[in-house]
Amino acid sequence: MARVRVESYSISLDGFGAGVEQSLEEPMGRGGKGLHGWAFKTAFFQKMFGNEGGATGIDNDFAVRGFENIGSWVLGRNMFSPTRGPWLDESWKGWWGDNPPYHCDVFVLTHHPRPTLKMEDGTTFHFVTEGHRVALERALKSAGGRDVRIGGGVSTIQQYLRDRLIDELHIAISPVLLGAGENLFGGLNFQALGYQVVQHVPTENATHIVLRKS
Repeated sequence: MARVRVESYSISLDGFGAGVEQSLEEPMGRGGKGLHGWAFKTAFFQKMFGNEGGATGIDNDFAVRGFENIGSWVLGRNMFSPTRGPWLDESWKGWWGDNPPYHCDVFVLTHHPRPTLKMEDGTTFHFVTEGHRVALERALKSAGGRDVRIGGGVSTIQQYLRDRLIDELHIAISPVLLGAGENLFGGLNFQALGYQVVQHVPTENATHIVLRKS
């Protein structure tokens, strides 16, 4: 049965999944790049960026599992673009160039319509204006029995958590402090929502927590 998953979502020790002042130069906000130090060091991510080498071990295992059995993705607008409001410049095609790492359908939540965008190697961005539930319905249909990965950001993940639509959530807690930004835990009671910790694995670079809906 298809599951809805959050994978490799990095947060700071103080709970922030992104810093303030997101920009083209700092896609994750001020200081946000440090959240993903554990992932960038892995062999999996180095290969994704066209490089050789990289670390193996637990961090790499979690990075690899994040792409296993994924049939489609859902992203918030901020995960696709630093801009807000109407799509005034449709030449922007995402942070990843002509060949994004998804290789499947990606459903982007937005309040402003935009034509479907086909990229290389099977990645197609669909811009969904009807809300997060419609986006998930379309993603599940597209996934064809495989899992749907909710890619973030924080507000997008929280929408699905509040509706108990996420089956499993892997959080990587990085040893950095941001002080401000978007807090993943803000306003949520994970226990009341029915989520339990089923795995807890510390490494030199992060602490991996897996939550599962009971």
